Amino acid sequence: MKENDSHMKQTSILKRWTDKLYGGLNMRWPAVILFAAAAAIVTAIFLIVPVFTNTSFYRMGVTFEAWIFFAVIIMANCKKPLESALKTFVFFLISQPLIYLLQVPFSELGWQLFGYYRYWFIWTLLTLPMAYIGWYIRKKNWLSLLILLPILYLLTNDYVEAFGTAVRHFPRLLVTALFCLGQVLLYLYVFTEKLWQKLLGFFLPLAVVLAVLLLTPRLELNGTNFLPDEPVLSENAVVEVEEGGKAAISIENGQSGIIRIQTEEYGSTDFTIRDGETEYRYTLVVYEDDDGHSQVKIVQRQP
Repeated sequence: MKENDSHMKQTSILKRWTDKLYGGLNMRWPAVILFAAAAAIVTAIFLIVPVFTNTSFYRMGVTFEAWIFFAVIIMANCKKPLESALKTFVFFLISQPLIYLLQVPFSELGWQLFGYYRYWFIWTLLTLPMAYIGWYIRKKNWLSLLILLPILYLLTNDYVEAFGTAVRHFPRLLVTALFCLGQVLLYLYVFTEKLWQKLLGFFLPLAVVLAVLLLTPRLELNGTNFLPDEPVLSENAVVEVEEGGKAAISIENGQSGIIRIQTEEYGSTDFTIRDGETEYRYTLVVYEDDDGHSQVKIVQRQP
């Protein structure tokens, strides 16, 4: 009996908290403006302070997961779809350029940093129709689930990718993984009522993400690199990749010692460039660093 009472109390606390967050906040215009300014200041701090580089917090200024969280709060606390569209639009119209403005004194690019704002300005414009439609998640029916599915897919893709990174480079992006998974569970709890809607909203995006991961290569590298000794190669130079190599290698610009590398696998590849009587031997290593980024290293071997 006591366990049931405790469970009911915990459920009641969660229900009161979600009801307040998604429908019980005073989202008047001054609150929207202050919310936008606060979000911009926090994001700028994460982007400026070096300790946050390549962390889950740094992603706040690069990816969507935090901004989805903010937008849903605004939409859920508006009375009409047009109000939702306008307030979400103004939130992004204030917060995004303010993030760049706050970074200007600390960036080597200075005012040129605003060249990157175009990407976020396009998404700011798109918040008008998206937040208008998104307001209808408040209905808590099949339409809510249908509107939520693209968001759930994006968040699912993020938490699956982040958990993968955390496993390989623990604890990197663990906060991102938990934050995105938490949003998925939270939105299904708040904006759907029937069990089948919650299960479909969780497992359908997950199935799609896993299917895409299984059907597409983990790595798709196609780029150019300088050879370490920068040899000047003639038009007759050819590349010979040794057996067991992971990459396809060709000469991109012989005069500058540039090769093209194409691979879908991490690993090492030994190769030789023959130019008449001269041989150049190298080992190419493609690997994932501790920050989850693909890196290329070319080492010259002795003939």
